[in-house]
Parts: sequence; C-alpha cells; structure tokens
Amino acid sequence: MKSGLLLVLLVLVVLLVAIGLVGVGGYNSLVANAQTVDQAWAQVQNVYQRRADLIPNLVATVSGAANFEKSTLTEITAARASVGQVKLDPNAAPTDPAKLAEFQQAQEHLSGALARLLVVVERYPDLKATANFRDLQAQLEGSENRITVERQRFNEAVLRYNTAVRTFPNALIANRYGFQAKPYFAAQPGAEKPPQVKFDFGSQPAPAQ
Repeated sequence: MKSGLLLVLLVLVVLLVAIGLVGVGGYNSLVANAQTVDQAWAQVQNVYQRRADLIPNLVATVSGAANFEKSTLTEITAARASVGQVKLDPNAAPTDPAKLAEFQQAQEHLSGALARLLVVVERYPDLKATANFRDLQAQLEGSENRITVERQRFNEAVLRYNTAVRTFPNALIANRYGFQAKPYFAAQPGAEKPPQVKFDFGSQPAPAQ
C-alpha cells in the first residue's frame, strides 16, 4: 500500500517537474523571440532615421539650383516633419497594428515626396553633376536598400514570435504573462524591390526660364 502511494507521489513529482521545465523553457523562448523582434524594430528605426537625416542636406543642395521648384521642397520638408510626429518607442516593437500602419503611411508619404523631388532634379543636369549631389544619390540608394532589408528581417522576426505565441503550449504561457502578437509591415505593390533613385547623367534639357 505504502509502496503504491510512494509510486503515485513520485509520478506526480516527475510530472510537476516536467511541466515546470516546459513552462520555463516556453517562457524563455518567448522572451528571446520578443527581444529579437525588438532588436529588428530598432534596426528598422535606424535605417529610416538615416534616410531622414539625409533630407536636410539634400534640400539644401537642390535649393541652390536656379529656378528650382519651391513647392517640391516644401512637400518633402512637410513629409519629413509628419514622420517625426508619429511617436513610437524605438526600442520596443509596436503591438498596435493601427500605430504601425500610421508609421508606415507617414514613411510612404515621405518616400513619395522624395521620389517626386528626384524626378524634378532630372531637369537640372548641372545640379546632378555636382559631387555633393552624387554623394547624396549614393547614400539615398543605400538607405532605400537597407530599409527594404530591415523591414523584411523585422517581418521574419515577427513571424517567428507570433508563431511561438500562438502554438501550444506556449500559447498558455503567452496568455498568462501578457505576450501579445505583433503586427507586420504591410506589403505594398513592388515592395520586394527598393525604390530606384538612380539618375541618367546624360544630357538633359535645361529648365524653363
């Protein structure tokens, strides 16, 4: 009788230890995945900030060209300012899809304004020929490439994290300790390719006087 009771107690202890180990392992896995997402988000913020930091120099460079369209400069300056109005923690990935969508929309508005400015620059061959503008062109192209890469890495990290949060038994641990699924960057048409900021440095017609 006693031996049977001891056996039952031993089995219960083993089960409790096993459950505890699974729980600890699952919790640690969720923490690690969450930290990976936050790290990827910080990199996304870094590359977007790098692009934003180039814009004042770009505006200063092109504004020196004779008869350059002032409305284009106003648009890109306003778009850059609107990006700064979207306040998100740079060190913690957002959990609110609406906030991430707002951030993405502001960044895409800036991308559009930047693309339109660069189209206008095509009509200024003397401006395009300057060393400063060529350097900015190379940096902008590099920034767009980095943005594409880091957004993809962020989405991949979110996929791993969300999978861990929603699968058993981690789902029980996630619910118990408040691990929430995180939103992705929404794919846009042509998002698999970075925006092109290359220029044709051949002869171009001079701007209208």
